[in-house]
Amino acid sequence: MALSSTPQLPVLPLPFPLVLLPTARLTIHVSRELAEKLQAVLHDSGSSQPIVATIPIPPPTDPSNTTNFTPPPSTHTTGPVHGTAARVVRLVPVRALSASVSARQPYILSLHGLTRIRLAQPLDLDSQMADSLTERTVHHPPADQVPSREAAEAFKDAALRLLDRLAKDSVHSQRKDDWLRISVILEDVPDHRSAWMADVLVAAINCDYTDKLTFLATTTVEDRLRRATELFVKQASISEVPQKIANVVDESLSRQQKEYFLRQQLAAIQRELQSLYTANNASPGSPSGSPGLKIGGSSSEPDDDEQADADDLADLKKKIEALEAGSEERRVSIREWRRLKRIPQGSVENGVIRTYLEWLTSLPWPSATLSPSANQEIVKNPGFLAKARAQLDADHFGLDQIKGRLIEYLAVLRLRSMVEAASQASVSQQPMSQPTAKLAQCPDQNCARKGVKGPVLLFVGPPGTGKTSLGQSIAKALGRPFQRISLGGVRDEAEIRGHRRTYVASGPGMIVQALRKAGRIDPVILLQIDKVGQSNFHGDPAAALLEVLDPEQNHAFNDHYINVPVDLSRVLFICTSNTLDSISAPLLDRCEVVELSGYTYDEKIHIARRYLLPKQLTANGLSESLLDLTDDALLRIATLYTREAGVRGLERALSTIVRFKAVERVNHLDSLAGTERSDAAPKEWQSRVEGEDVERMLGVPRWDSEEREREEKIGVVYGLVVTGMGEGGIMPVESTAVPGTGRLKLTGSLGDVIKESGEIALSWVKAHAFDLGITASKGIDPLKVPDPIDIHLHLPSGAQKKDGPSAGVAMTCALVSLLTGVTASKDMAMTGEITLRGRVTPVGGVRMKVLGAHRAKVYRIVLPWANKRDVEREVALEVQQQMQFHFVQTIDEALEAAFGKGVLGWKRDVMLMEGRL
Repeated sequence: MALSSTPQLPVLPLPFPLVLLPTARLTIHVSRELAEKLQAVLHDSGSSQPIVATIPIPPPTDPSNTTNFTPPPSTHTTGPVHGTAARVVRLVPVRALSASVSARQPYILSLHGLTRIRLAQPLDLDSQMADSLTERTVHHPPADQVPSREAAEAFKDAALRLLDRLAKDSVHSQRKDDWLRISVILEDVPDHRSAWMADVLVAAINCDYTDKLTFLATTTVEDRLRRATELFVKQASISEVPQKIANVVDESLSRQQKEYFLRQQLAAIQRELQSLYTANNASPGSPSGSPGLKIGGSSSEPDDDEQADADDLADLKKKIEALEAGSEERRVSIREWRRLKRIPQGSVENGVIRTYLEWLTSLPWPSATLSPSANQEIVKNPGFLAKARAQLDADHFGLDQIKGRLIEYLAVLRLRSMVEAASQASVSQQPMSQPTAKLAQCPDQNCARKGVKGPVLLFVGPPGTGKTSLGQSIAKALGRPFQRISLGGVRDEAEIRGHRRTYVASGPGMIVQALRKAGRIDPVILLQIDKVGQSNFHGDPAAALLEVLDPEQNHAFNDHYINVPVDLSRVLFICTSNTLDSISAPLLDRCEVVELSGYTYDEKIHIARRYLLPKQLTANGLSESLLDLTDDALLRIATLYTREAGVRGLERALSTIVRFKAVERVNHLDSLAGTERSDAAPKEWQSRVEGEDVERMLGVPRWDSEEREREEKIGVVYGLVVTGMGEGGIMPVESTAVPGTGRLKLTGSLGDVIKESGEIALSWVKAHAFDLGITASKGIDPLKVPDPIDIHLHLPSGAQKKDGPSAGVAMTCALVSLLTGVTASKDMAMTGEITLRGRVTPVGGVRMKVLGAHRAKVYRIVLPWANKRDVEREVALEVQQQMQFHFVQTIDEALEAAFGKGVLGWKRDVMLMEGRL
């Protein structure tokens, strides 16, 4: 095959790990720039298949590189010079073959190796080399070399041995026949064609990149055959190792040892690998400092059980030595370590002790936090409070009271850190002896472990009000790790305190596990405590939390598994709950309750604009320019579809709308593609969503029917309630008169307290029946004269349990409306408890009730006078401005506020007198 007589050829660099040997074919993807240069070479040469010089480019030498690549000697200090002259067989665009290839390399190049070449000057390794095609002077090796008879025979023997091994190991029959056919051809190859056959076989077998480069760099025929023989012997040995291992295992295998088959096979593999490493490191041909063949690039063998076990024990010993001298955890660790060294490794107790030591040494003990940490530097920063406030405002809208409490804690934390820093600086400036300095710095032996005690905050509120995300924001502001522990359904005390080590598969509790995951002694841990299990034969989980959440005790928390006091005083615990009813009184006493009652409509619209809508647009593949949701549409969604305290339902509704618009967007794009083919006018995209479009996307409003059904009826008033999930709302109190014997019937799954409120309301109405104009004279029972009747008082939604001292005013107004025939306004709701003397006593949950009435579009509310401060302090100003409050002290004022002034027509002015006992 004749080559061009020109001493220069275009140089095509081959990236790692591509190597093109003579007689071999190679197909690669090339960039558009390189393809254009190849087309120019094709045009200038005047030949349909021009010749280029392919030069393999080794990877950059990096000390941290874990690959097993060792560059050939010629490329240690200079660039590559050895390569192959190749003919360009094919250059086609990718789109003609496959549409899944990257657009960065849109062409396919096929090359056929011809002969070895050597560059006159080494190739420069730079970033622009990949797409270059520069012409370089090349030298061709002499073509009339004939190998010796001995070299040719050794080559054929090694090649036939390798081909025979490959044929035996082949699973597919076609592949096996190919290897055997090559063996027949090899036997008939003359000596002067042995070098050509060596190129064919080396290109066909799977050998290392370094071996291929070294083989390519051999210019003489004698060296080429010798190198090929070494490669074939090496490959045959590698192929024989699995069979050798199988034979060794089979010899030692018996019926009683079948269960250990896999372990013996693994041990045999490790021995063969170890002998191979030893032989490679001891071979005189290997360069000095050559690491040999390694797995993972490490000097130790990770697959060696003995070595790995020794490394684990060494790491464990270092962790024990790093513990604070004289501390309890160090003493226990040393004792258990000595026990571990005395127990055989095959013993079960050995694994138990090692697991315990791993847990004990992996916990963040106070000794690890004595030095100034990054968290202390964050707290000492003058802009710490401003950044924390900005973080809270960026993550949450509103919630000013909760944010104020969190800022108070952060301010105390900053002041304490400043005081500690000042005291340490003053002590260090005073000259004193070493014992005196130690005494001044540490008057108490546990002073190093003392810090700012984290408060135990209890966020109480309905679902979706941001309790969990508030904890995450606090952790971000403090620069601390955040851990969340869900105690829902936990019925075993050991889940919190840990299992004792005497039990099988024992382990530490959730608190210690959270500390290990956090890796610091002062993380932010969030506990969901309202769904914890009740006391049973496994213990009381709520009682176990008392020690965890008590600031006076948790500095020495005792986990049954660790059995060493764990300091939890620096942990910032944040508890969450939907209601306070399911939390025990002792546990509630250790928490600082912060109520999250819910959001107003204005706050929900702001939250939807700033957080929820952008989140849903990103999740569903739309941009902000493709969807414009008006304020009227948002208000309609919040009022008619998601009347809740939180924003989870609002987010689900917004997700439905965004998905609806996503479907419309896809249909719009498909229609545009259709109009391009048909030359029709495309329709304009409608990104704006008005209020009247909401029903088309979300369906029939959920709450619209309730507002239409609300009307003024005799014997019906509306009271304010708080549901079991902490949400406020309104509930009708219905009453009716039926023939009977003068009894009161209460229905609606009512508790004992609310039943007593109904009886008190009826007694008060009977006592003041003449004053209200119900009876003609005093002392007459309105339920028996003129006709005996029974009064049925009902609270709807009978499937829900109802109880609490706040329905007295509503029940009294319902009975007065029934017996007098006067109706109360449908836009008015009331709450408050009453006494037999006619006093209205305060109630709880005022903010939640007011927000519930606001969501239900009830803007007139009757409240006890004692709750006026609660409204002024807790209810947002914009809500107060939209609503009309009637604060009453007596039932008379409540009736006047409910029915209007002068409507009832009192027969006398009642003067309430209080006696002194």
